[in-house]
Amino acid sequence: LKMATARSRAQSPSSRSAGATSLAAAAVLLVVLGCPGALRCNGFAAAVPPVRDMKSVKQIMGKPRRHWVGDGFHVYPVFHDLAFSQELSPWLMFDYASPEEFPPSRSRRGVGQHGHRGFETVTIAFQGEVEHGDNVGNKDVIGPGDVQWMTAGSGIIHEEYHSTNFAKTGGLFEMCQLWLNLPAKHKMTKPIYQPILHGQIPAVPLPPVGMSTTECAALADSGSGAVVKVIAGEFNGVRGPAATFSPVELWDVELGDLADTSYELKIPEGHNCVVFVRRGRALIGAEGKERPVEAQGVALMHREGSTFRVVAAEPGTQLLILGGEPLNEPIAAGGPFVMNTKEELVQAQADYRSGRLTR
Repeated sequence: LKMATARSRAQSPSSRSAGATSLAAAAVLLVVLGCPGALRCNGFAAAVPPVRDMKSVKQIMGKPRRHWVGDGFHVYPVFHDLAFSQELSPWLMFDYASPEEFPPSRSRRGVGQHGHRGFETVTIAFQGEVEHGDNVGNKDVIGPGDVQWMTAGSGIIHEEYHSTNFAKTGGLFEMCQLWLNLPAKHKMTKPIYQPILHGQIPAVPLPPVGMSTTECAALADSGSGAVVKVIAGEFNGVRGPAATFSPVELWDVELGDLADTSYELKIPEGHNCVVFVRRGRALIGAEGKERPVEAQGVALMHREGSTFRVVAAEPGTQLLILGGEPLNEPIAAGGPFVMNTKEELVQAQADYRSGRLTR
């Protein structure tokens, strides 16, 4: 901690030591309370101690080429060649459809009926609307800020399109779909559908590093500060609404209107962590070791450490952060099925062809 010297010169060595200890303790308390900024003490600013368990960047992956999924989802395959690998476990796949204008249409744009087994799909609508229907009887439309969390489990047949209303009016469309693996013991669980509306997702303020509590409050009141929308997992003591089968973090992060501002986010030691830059530009990594990540690029972090640092290089930068405890189980993936062995995968494909997938 950097201490103000105006009073320390008049203090004895023992009193100065006690003062430093008290100030350090107060700074730690401030971090625990959720504001890892500077501490104000008698008008002087004291920076929070540097984090020593900082995660470092393992790999940067740039923007990939887009491809069409059906005729409604023009997506970037964000994970590149690391999809369906242990490197990202428990996450399997990440398709992102960046903002794109669609004209009004009488036809349904999207993907018709298809089967899944052994994992979960997580669909986030940022702009426009996505309509879902499945053989279990779930039928729903999600709009901006909403999430559809579908556990395929033992088997489900579903379809996903632009909503009927959105197709009629047209407009700007943006969404993503993530595939999340299920532990072996849960792969044959009963299918589950979790509709999560934007109003159910807590938004937790994210103060910049080095900012006082007063400044943090003023920034939050202005509506221009950074926030973490906790879809799954926990951030600063706030849990997201999604129920998961293994420890997972999924956070939609808006870094606000301040550029060249750094933030620190905690994620459990040993978890995989993926930072996707949805909009803007970010510098990711410890101070002095930052790596630039452009829009639609991603940073894969090392598992060691429990905190990672992000600098908003542009105002309005937005991130999607994926974390999770690695399952450390074999991955056998083929088409819309993800199992643990080749034999299980062949059985899933045979069940789908014979109509037994959902029985």
